[in-house]
Amino acid sequence: MLQELTIWYKSRFSDPHLGVLFVSLLGLFFTIYFFGGILTPLFVALVLSYLLDWPVMHLMRLKISRGLATLIVMSGFMSIMIFMFIAVVPTVIKQGISLLHDLPAMFNQSQIFVLTLPSRYPDLIDANTLAGLMENLRNYVLESGGFLLSHSFSSLLNLAALIIYAILVPLMMVFMLKDKNILIKQMLRFLPTHHKLIDQVSREMNMQIMNYIRGKVIEIIIVGFFTYLVFLFLDLRYSVLLAVLVGFSVLIPYIGAVVVTVPVAVVALFQWGLTPEFAYLMLAYGIVQALDGNLVVPILFADAVNLHPVMIIIAVLIFGGLWGFWGVFFAIPLATLVKALLNAFPEKKLIES
Repeated sequence: MLQELTIWYKSRFSDPHLGVLFVSLLGLFFTIYFFGGILTPLFVALVLSYLLDWPVMHLMRLKISRGLATLIVMSGFMSIMIFMFIAVVPTVIKQGISLLHDLPAMFNQSQIFVLTLPSRYPDLIDANTLAGLMENLRNYVLESGGFLLSHSFSSLLNLAALIIYAILVPLMMVFMLKDKNILIKQMLRFLPTHHKLIDQVSREMNMQIMNYIRGKVIEIIIVGFFTYLVFLFLDLRYSVLLAVLVGFSVLIPYIGAVVVTVPVAVVALFQWGLTPEFAYLMLAYGIVQALDGNLVVPILFADAVNLHPVMIIIAVLIFGGLWGFWGVFFAIPLATLVKALLNAFPEKKLIES
C-alpha cells in the first residue's frame, strides 16, 4: 500500500512547479479558513478593486496616469455609493420594517384559510394534525422574530466596527488601484523558485475573477432594475425591497432564484389573492428570470469556463459551507480553479511491473 502511494505521489508530483502550486494553495486555503473573519475588510476591498480596475485601465489608455485615473474612478464610485445610501437604503429599510409589521396579519390570514381546509376536504386533511402543524409554525415564527430582533440589537453594537470598515475599505481600494503593479512585484518576491505554474494559474484566474465580478455586478443591476419596473408597473407592495432581494439573488446560481421567488409570491398572494393580477405578476417575474438565465448570463459570462449546473450547485454548497457568503460569491471561480488544477495534473503513466 505504501509503495503504491509512493508511486502515485512521484507520478503526480514529480514536477516541482506542481508541488509548489499545491502547497501554496493549501496554505492559502488554511489562511482564509482560519482568519477569514479578520480579513473580511481585505476581501471587500479586493473585490471592489477588481471591479474598478477595468475603468481605471480604460482611462489609462487615454494617456491618463494611473494615480489620476484612480482618483477619478474612486470619486465616481464614492458618489454612487453615497447616492445609494441616501436614495435606496432608507427605502429598503422602511419597506423591510413595514413588511415585518404586516407579517402577523399575513400569518393570521393564512391560518384562517388553512384551518378551513379540513371542512372542504375532510377525507384528505385531519383537523387536529393541521392545528398542531399551525401551532408549531406559529411558535417557529415567533422564535425567528425574537432572533431577528436580538440580531438587530447586536448589529447596532457593531456600528463602530462598520464605521471603521467604511474608512479602511476605501483607503485600501485606493492603494490597491494606484499601486497595483508595485504590490504585485512585492508579492512575487515571496514566491518559491519554482513558481511557473503559479504564474500561469494566477494570470488565468485573475482575468476570470475580474470578468466574473464585473459580470455579476452588471447582472445584479440589470435584474434588480427590470424587476423593480415590473413590480412598480403592477403596483406590488414592497417593490424596492423585493427588487433588491431579486437582484442579489443572482449571487447564488439556481438556488437564489428559487428561494427569492417565495417572498415575491407570498406578498403578491396576500395583496391580490388568486386573481388575474397575481397571475400577471408571476408571469412577468418569470419572464425576467427566463431572460436573465437565457440572455443576460450567456452574454456576460460567454468567456467563462463551461461548468455543468450540477458542478456549480455542488461548488455553492461546498464553498458556501466553508466560507459563507464569500464562498457562495466565488463558487464559480473556485470551481473553475479546481478544474484548472485537475487539468494541470500530468497524465497517468502506465508503470511496468
